[in-house]
Amino acid sequence: MFWKWYLNKVKKSVGPQPHDTIAANPNTKQVITKDAISHSLQDIDDLVMKDIKVGDQTAILIYLASIVDTTLLHQVVFNPIDEKQSGQVNEIFKDFETFEHDELSNLLHHILSGFTVLLFERDNLAIGIDTFNVPERSITAPENETTVLGPQDSFVESLQTNLSLIKRRIRSPYLKSKSMLLGTETKNTVTVIYLENIANEENVQRVLSRLQNIEYHGFIGMPVLKQALEDKPFSPFPQFGMTIRTDNVVNELLNGKVIVMMNGSPEAAILPATFLELFITPEDYYNRWTTATLLRSLRLAGFFISVLLTSSYVSVLTFHPEMLPQQLLTLLAESRSQVPFPPVIEVLVIELVIEVLREAGARMPTKIGQTIGIVGGIVIGTAAVEAGLASNILIVLVAITALLSFIPPNFMMSNAIRFIRYLFIFAAGALGMFGQMLTLAWLFNHISNLTSLGSPFITPIIPRKWSDLFNSILRAPGNFFMQRPGISRAKKDLVRPLDEE
Repeated sequence: MFWKWYLNKVKKSVGPQPHDTIAANPNTKQVITKDAISHSLQDIDDLVMKDIKVGDQTAILIYLASIVDTTLLHQVVFNPIDEKQSGQVNEIFKDFETFEHDELSNLLHHILSGFTVLLFERDNLAIGIDTFNVPERSITAPENETTVLGPQDSFVESLQTNLSLIKRRIRSPYLKSKSMLLGTETKNTVTVIYLENIANEENVQRVLSRLQNIEYHGFIGMPVLKQALEDKPFSPFPQFGMTIRTDNVVNELLNGKVIVMMNGSPEAAILPATFLELFITPEDYYNRWTTATLLRSLRLAGFFISVLLTSSYVSVLTFHPEMLPQQLLTLLAESRSQVPFPPVIEVLVIELVIEVLREAGARMPTKIGQTIGIVGGIVIGTAAVEAGLASNILIVLVAITALLSFIPPNFMMSNAIRFIRYLFIFAAGALGMFGQMLTLAWLFNHISNLTSLGSPFITPIIPRKWSDLFNSILRAPGNFFMQRPGISRAKKDLVRPLDEE
């Protein structure tokens, strides 16, 4: 409620924007003329407008040279004109899209999308021909979600290419895709994909409704759009899945999930998602159930160890030294004998140094970044211990927590762990173990109150769905989890033979 009130307040304080008038009057139509097109597309360097002879008429050829394939342009426009010099316009271009006289905004959108337009002002006729063609990145193996087993293709920035990767795996007439344009300036094409006979219709309608109610000037990537769709925008946790793997998307579609993809972004959003699903990788299904269960348990345990380990170091040394065995306490005391700072300051300094190294390595070229991350960590860690700025035991603990934070396959979950770890450190420095337990109680309460597309985020634990537990942290043999997850199961299956429709 606060979030909606805040957005409304900001919108009123800013006042009406130029695109607000357009959004408020989407049905406003303007007449198509050469002057109107020139005025709307002025100061665009690659705009081409020239007169050509088509039969016994003169047409105005309009296109953007930077996004049009000139070879295709000659094949579909100039060659037919030369072959049928005496033919009528309707005969030459009968298979292409025509625009009404008052559809200027629609015509401009097609030109900016790579269409070539033939404008016949005498007949009030405009014909659009799809000649869009720009260089695309080839399909490669996923770099961020690598697996040893399974397919090795990933999505690219072309929405049509991504749809083809999905449809070559699911050859079903129930595979539906609904597209719309988002962004008053960018006009991003966003597609909602689902299996009609499997997906929960309520989930599909929620996604479509939220997309239709978004008013924004443009989205630069799917991760930005995903944040606008989430139920709780102030939560540090990602409430939807995100992947670039084709096999992962296909598996989620078969489980009844809804997929949202955007042109120009290789990521696909998976809706809805649960907390436990953020620790599952596609390779878990390719491995034996014993290995998959072990790895999933390790990822979940790593989540709690990562947020609790360094904060426990602070609380024990500051408030509860009696909790440690005498031998271990003596070892810690010797390690910190030269450190002039209290444990909370010591931990925060080393944690921030690790964050700086991580960010520096990520922003540098790959080879240099790897060197900086490894050498910098070793040099700075060793120098900090020798200078008496940190204990050698803390260096080990911080390194372990940093590694464990990268175990979740979802990158957004890794970032959430990094943020939550600081909350535990501050609470431990202020109240010791009591502060840790309060923060842990808040964490459990927060996760329990989260929803993903209106569904409980901690399903199948609460509400408990026994059949789903066989494919949560425990990955039972294949025969036990063939049923679809309860979070995406339709209330009434729509499966019916095609000959009955």
